[in-house]
Amino acid sequence: MTTIDFATTTKGVNMTGSSIEGIKTVLHPVSDLATAKEVYAALLGAPPQTDGSSYVGFDVADQHIGLVPAGGQQGMTSPVAYWHVSDIEAKLAEVTAAGATVKEPAHDVGGGRLVATVTDPDGNVLGLLQDR
Repeated sequence: MTTIDFATTTKGVNMTGSSIEGIKTVLHPVSDLATAKEVYAALLGAPPQTDGSSYVGFDVADQHIGLVPAGGQQGMTSPVAYWHVSDIEAKLAEVTAAGATVKEPAHDVGGGRLVATVTDPDGNVLGLLQDR
């Protein structure tokens, strides 16, 4: 696992030095969870490790690929990549100071995992994820 530590200033924003581990999780909204599960299992060459009625998750090649019903709780309409971070609140402060807007504040989704989403100035959704 490679982590990147940003302890610098970008466009006048003082970075706190919180580290990121890169994009390790991508969630895809799907209209038919059962059919999508079969397609992604064939694509990834493995069955899902999490298989529920509202979420299907695959852990393959150091990546987590999740399937969620389109428009579900997250209101997703396109895939969202989640950057794994060491301190989600510090990273939220950094990206909002740089011009991002909080879409979904940090919250626990189970097992101590915290997630949040922000939008960049062009409306692209960026996910943040911290495992405690």
